[in-house]
Amino acid sequence: MTDEQGTETHAAWGAGNPHLIVASDEDRHTFSLTLDEVTIGSAAGSVLRLPDIDALHATIVHDERDEYVLTLHGEGEMNANPHAAGTHPGERSETLRTGASFTAGPWRLVFQREEFADHGRPFGGRQGGEFSDQPPQRRRPDYTADPSGSERPDGVEVDEH
Repeated sequence: MTDEQGTETHAAWGAGNPHLIVASDEDRHTFSLTLDEVTIGSAAGSVLRLPDIDALHATIVHDERDEYVLTLHGEGEMNANPHAAGTHPGERSETLRTGASFTAGPWRLVFQREEFADHGRPFGGRQGGEFSDQPPQRRRPDYTADPSGSERPDGVEVDEH
């Protein structure tokens, strides 16, 4: 959804090709976030299975607000202050925005989502600098009550066109 000036970052449920860039010294690949809950760990049942980390190292939940929320269960670093950056409480949780990164053992994971769907500041930041005025976005769509079915939080595929 965009306004007349194209400044909003609200889109259809799950739009914007949300994914992780997963890298270590020996490997690099992309992992698409297509499920509403992704467990990251070394255990056989992990959705994203990586060697040399805890059995359950992290969880990413696609929540009812169309946000991707990281909870880090094992040792690792996040590049954001979770108290200042998120809509979810917790010392080890943060709402992921494009470019957000975290570590798990020898792995560095970077969240990516196309800007039109990232729900952050319009165009990924304030135009003209941090202290410039920027009109607020309209209210986020209610993804739980969409009669057209294009913004559904129940895992149904979304036509982004």
